[in-house]
Amino acid sequence: MHRFNIQWVARVLMSALFLIGGIRKILAFKATVGYFSAIGLPFAEVVTALVILIEAGGAIALILGWRLKPLALGLAIYTVATAFIGHRFWVADPAQFSGQLNHFFKNIAIAGGFLLLAAPSNASDAKA
Repeated sequence: MHRFNIQWVARVLMSALFLIGGIRKILAFKATVGYFSAIGLPFAEVVTALVILIEAGGAIALILGWRLKPLALGLAIYTVATAFIGHRFWVADPAQFSGQLNHFFKNIAIAGGFLLLAAPSNASDAKA
């Protein structure tokens, strides 16, 4: 019988947000490009394609555990960046302030989870 692997469950749960987000961006490619343009991102079509690759590809790689520590570190950085780029609560109108504040700090918390996955898990990892 296989031992229950809580880290794998955590990876699946964390990947769900990115896999669903990537798929939704594929299905609404033009709308995503429009949103990225509206928030001032240059080359919005290229950015959209890269975001889809990072989110959907990163989610699949995370589930599979492919190059887990560097992947988790990269996803932590990406998630913090998206908090500052996409959830700017400090400039949000009053109707959107609470939602943007919550999304911002959810991203920060998710990045913390990725950092836990990136951290050395035993003495041999710490030496590498």
